Amino acid sequence: MPDYRRAWHPGGTYFFTVNLLQRHGNDLLTRHVDVLREVDWEHLIRDEVDFRAHMDYVHINPLKHGPVKRVTDWPYSTFHRLVEKSVYPRDWAGGDEDGVGYVD
Repeated sequence: MPDYRRAWHPGGTYFFTVNLLQRHGNDLLTRHVDVLREVDWEHLIRDEVDFRAHMDYVHINPLKHGPVKRVTDWPYSTFHRLVEKSVYPRDWAGGDEDGVGYVD
């Protein structure tokens, strides 16, 4: 494991990503999602614009990488809570009923 030197800011918000060597057909991350939620973040969020960009990135990834046809179909996402709070529309990123998805 690399010896990371992280920026530390009291009350800061951090963002981290995890990739698996075997990306397809591997449910390791979803099986251990509760453990991952407790891990410390590798990027200190700088401001509201940075926060929004990272939230969009997190929510689009399951669609972009293929496990789902619509963002709303990923059951492990905070997207559902944010839809309830009217932060995102349910059909955000083209995730309409026809399964039209994100275009990279």
